[in-house]
Amino acid sequence: MVDTDAKPTGDSGGSGAEKKNIFSRLALFIRQVVVELRKVIWPTRNELIQYTIVVVFFILLMSAIVALYDFVFTRGVLFIFG
Repeated sequence: MVDTDAKPTGDSGGSGAEKKNIFSRLALFIRQVVVELRKVIWPTRNELIQYTIVVVFFILLMSAIVALYDFVFTRGVLFIFG
């Protein structure tokens, strides 16, 4: 399903291939995107829920760590300079 029209054939002497107009290039791009999206293995609903829970938990954990560092460094700076 690969469209070979977009590839230069090389028989033009290397001086430059015939350029297609913008609409045909855009249509070719969209066709290629659709072909690639059909190759994607989409997660099931349960997998998607599990991945979402993992991401939310990780974000909460990282936020807690950053908040803890912020609290500790703020206390340290205020102790030294304040």
